[in-house]
Amino acid sequence: MKKEDKAVIIESLKQTIQNYAAFYLVDVTGLNSTATSDLRRKCFKNDIKMVVVKNTLLQKALEQIEGDYSPLFGSLKGTTAVMLTNVANAPAKLLKEVTDKKTGIPGLKAAYAEESFYIGANQLEALVNIKSKKELIADVIALLQSPAKNVISALQSGANTIHGVLKTLGEREN
Repeated sequence: MKKEDKAVIIESLKQTIQNYAAFYLVDVTGLNSTATSDLRRKCFKNDIKMVVVKNTLLQKALEQIEGDYSPLFGSLKGTTAVMLTNVANAPAKLLKEVTDKKTGIPGLKAAYAEESFYIGANQLEALVNIKSKKELIADVIALLQSPAKNVISALQSGANTIHGVLKTLGEREN
């Protein structure tokens, strides 16, 4: 491959990575063409972009991005696919679903999500448990609504109590 071609690929990778909030490095060694196509289809359905890259080109692209991505460099061995997403836990859930329990393929090598590094396949469960932006917003709304519901409930029960007292007093005079 010519040096100019490599420079174009590195720049393209750099731009692609910068357009997503999180990315996973996945070991796809041993996947046949059918399994790879199936994984690509599932990625597409879950709004995950999957790209198979040369490790050296990916490392050079990461070196050009602002920030220190060096913790990921040790994971760049073998056949690497990059799963890019804006929902940090989506690839983890997909990998948990499709990974063969006997062979561990496809397997998580490393991930960058929520401004943190996750190195090794043992980090998959931690990545699955990361809440997405929509889930966090829903939790905050539920927490904000809870006190308001309690106040409304207390006011309604107080109104019923006052009504009952007034009705009792009104009946006594007769």
